Amino acid sequence: MPLPLILGIGAAIAGVAGVASGISGAAKMKEANDTMQSADSRHKRNIARFEEQSKITGSDMDDLGKKELEILNSFEKFTQVFEKIQVKPQFKTYNKDGVNIPEYNSEELKKVSVGAGVLLGGIGGAAVGTAGGFAAAGATTAAVMALGTASTGTAIASLSGAAATNAALAAIGGGAIAAGGGGIALGTTLLGAATLGVGLLVGGVIFNVTGSSLSDKADEAWSQMKKAEKEIDKICSYMSDLRNTAKKFDEALSSVNRIYKSHMNKLIDIVEIQKKTNWNTFSDEEKLITENTTLLVNLLFNMGKVKLVIVSENETETNKVNTEEVNKSIEHAELFLSKRGLV
Repeated sequence: MPLPLILGIGAAIAGVAGVASGISGAAKMKEANDTMQSADSRHKRNIARFEEQSKITGSDMDDLGKKELEILNSFEKFTQVFEKIQVKPQFKTYNKDGVNIPEYNSEELKKVSVGAGVLLGGIGGAAVGTAGGFAAAGATTAAVMALGTASTGTAIASLSGAAATNAALAAIGGGAIAAGGGGIALGTTLLGAATLGVGLLVGGVIFNVTGSSLSDKADEAWSQMKKAEKEIDKICSYMSDLRNTAKKFDEALSSVNRIYKSHMNKLIDIVEIQKKTNWNTFSDEEKLITENTTLLVNLLFNMGKVKLVIVSENETETNKVNTEEVNKSIEHAELFLSKRGLV
């Protein structure tokens, strides 16, 4: 066969192969592009889901934290009224059916009341999750710590106004948030740069690469998206559990607080309206009201100690919701109210 014919046939074959290769490359690029767009879209939905869950969990935790601080702050009025009663008995520790409520301690209640007031003064302008952080770490503990020492060495209790608020928030606010109270610190560190950067990987590909290279990048993008999705699922599950636990605890706390407020109003009427300040002049009903009010104060004080979050010792793992302690606190509160005939 003449050489020119052979070359011609060879060129024709090469041309056909080139067209086929081009079609195959184009198909690969389209498939890769579709994969990357799908990964990008799914990742954005996952991030939106994470942000929404973080928002609602942070909001509910903030509501609980604020409510706990308001309850603790209200103890100041109780101590003022209660201390007016003369020759009153010392109410001992309540310990029945596994329920343990400490005896009345005026100094502890005053500390927690003042500390809670300091924190309440600062959470209005604080970051989302701050109040929730106090609930996560135990509002009673946070309030007592607010009367600790600021970083300057100045006792927070000796400060006033904005200075006290800022010192208290600086001393314990960050730690409380880190405990897992708000949406900000509920696990974003677990996502990491690689997780949140999937969109950059997808959007930053240069399309003048070969089909094979593009396919590799698409596979990498999909793999990272799936890895991020797994972490986001874990964090969202944690936040959902925390939110449900917070709402359950909020309901129990509110129930006890309603009964406490009712008793407190009756005690105020006895002492400040009727001007009864001698225990010996109290009727049996008035004595029972006084005793129950004292026990309710200490029950709320105890409930404020409950930490909703157990901080993980491993930074790469999510914190744990302290479901067991929360449920135990709720059960004890319900049992106490039932045994005292307060429900």
